[in-house]
Amino acid sequence: MSRKDGYASLGDYAAIGDGRTVALVARDGTIDWLPLPDLDSPAVFAGCLDVEQGGRWELRPDVPFTVQRRYLPDTNVLETTFWASTGIVRVTDAVTLTDGPLAPQREVARRIEGLAGRVPLRWHVEPRFRFGAARGRVERRRGIPVVTSGGDALAVMSFGAGQATCRDGVVSGRTEVATGQRGLLVLAAAHAEPLVLPTRDQVEGRIERTCTAWRRWADGRRYEGPWRDSVSRSVLALRLLVHAPSGAVAAAATTSLPEEIGGMRNWDYRFSWVRDAAFTLEAFLRLGFDSEATAYLWWLMHASQLTHPNLQVLYRLDGGAHAQERTLPLAGYRGSSPVRVGNGAAGQLQLDSYGALLQAVWQYTQAGGRLDRDIARRVARLADHVSEVWSRPDAGIWEVRSDPLHFTQSKMMCWVALDRAARLASGGLIPQGHAARWRREADHIRGFVAEHCFSPRRGCYVRSAGSDEADASLLLGVLYGYDDPMDPRLRATVDAVERELADGPFVHRYRGVDGVAGGEGAFVACSFWLVEALARTGRLVRAAELMDELVAVGNDVGLYSEEIDPATGEFLGNLPQALSHLALISAAGALSRGAER
Repeated sequence: MSRKDGYASLGDYAAIGDGRTVALVARDGTIDWLPLPDLDSPAVFAGCLDVEQGGRWELRPDVPFTVQRRYLPDTNVLETTFWASTGIVRVTDAVTLTDGPLAPQREVARRIEGLAGRVPLRWHVEPRFRFGAARGRVERRRGIPVVTSGGDALAVMSFGAGQATCRDGVVSGRTEVATGQRGLLVLAAAHAEPLVLPTRDQVEGRIERTCTAWRRWADGRRYEGPWRDSVSRSVLALRLLVHAPSGAVAAAATTSLPEEIGGMRNWDYRFSWVRDAAFTLEAFLRLGFDSEATAYLWWLMHASQLTHPNLQVLYRLDGGAHAQERTLPLAGYRGSSPVRVGNGAAGQLQLDSYGALLQAVWQYTQAGGRLDRDIARRVARLADHVSEVWSRPDAGIWEVRSDPLHFTQSKMMCWVALDRAARLASGGLIPQGHAARWRREADHIRGFVAEHCFSPRRGCYVRSAGSDEADASLLLGVLYGYDDPMDPRLRATVDAVERELADGPFVHRYRGVDGVAGGEGAFVACSFWLVEALARTGRLVRAAELMDELVAVGNDVGLYSEEIDPATGEFLGNLPQALSHLALISAAGALSRGAER
């Protein structure tokens, strides 16, 4: 639980949320991240990005302690048990699912229960509005401390958890909890609307109803195969990233957590990436969450209408296309700067996105979903557009900031787009007037890939036309069915990725230059993609062994970040990361299906 220069290890964080925002809770009981009112809003707690200026909410024993944590079964409600030198105390953390017209806009509840002995606790709420730009002013309303800044207001409420004191925009307190005693701390938040001050009974009731709602949702899953616990936790982590008003799925809950400690590969992932579409639809549909799948697909079609027929790499959670990248005056996690909001990748050309979207549409229709006439015409127009642009160089799935290249995976995904469009047309699901052209261009793509993106010397596909490098994105050629998985070229490509990019159970994305200084860790999603590729190419025993190794490296509550340092096992990058959990779900499903054959 030790912190380095005041920063918790990224693997020490658990996530709680309500479908609108996500908070990160460290093992020592500190909330170091909370954007308000929404996931993609400025943060009021950003201590993980600047320990001095970011703000935090501390709650911990005032004596030495150790920690055990878990999520309450089938929920995103966190339970932390502090084993102190004088006793045992349990804290239950939830971003409650607010209900009724008089509930706070957002509510974070921290219930304290004495289990043994007597444990002194201290708490300290230090909000810094707009990513640390403002401390806020404290006033009391009905005796309750309220911190305000512009249109934002935060009430800090203590019920049996000590008297609140206020100083310099900080609200703090102390208490001692004995066996059988209970206290409650509540943060009630409002943005550009009246602030509601709830009663203790109202908050306690919402904690229980929040647990019930999560369990009711989780009960709908349809997975009973191996690694069930990891799949279940991954689905719940993914649900935290679903923006409830729109159905969009954020790539991660955070911004600018580094891919290399002290480095500059720090990006804002609080947007929805089209490249994740197929994995997301497959996970929702395969696990029985049909309403989430439908909402996400229709959000994708709504958002992409703004730029049709061009697909933007990412869209805001409200469907907007604007995502201007800028830097914030924060120190960065353990000196990793710059800290960014917005993401310049929004303006890149990434041709693989078309394949992901057309694959998602195909999956949706195969599961019984129907397309209305307008959507069907737009899907056909997307296929026309792919026919026109597939031959262009692009930034690729990894969003390189070097010169565009003819990335092999991008070409393969353009083939997927046209192949799925042709299938949709043959089934009468979209207009078929240009289907012959789509098939013809798909053949041209295969010819280009065979001539320029395959190395006869190595016997495998390579990163880009004319290169000699491996790239983990080529595993998607197996996962998306670019060819028969038993095709010798694809099997050799899987072997090359494992041989050249794997470091123990972890897989790096690539080794080549990408226009950004510094290095990065191994990519968690690529590691699970290797599991699935091995399973699909008939290496089930090796795939299961690798799956076991990877499942074991999730943190103590089953979450994964974007990357891992293979040398130390330290988490790197933004978290929880949707693509990491989606890749775990997909790999588990592939192994289950392979074992059944």
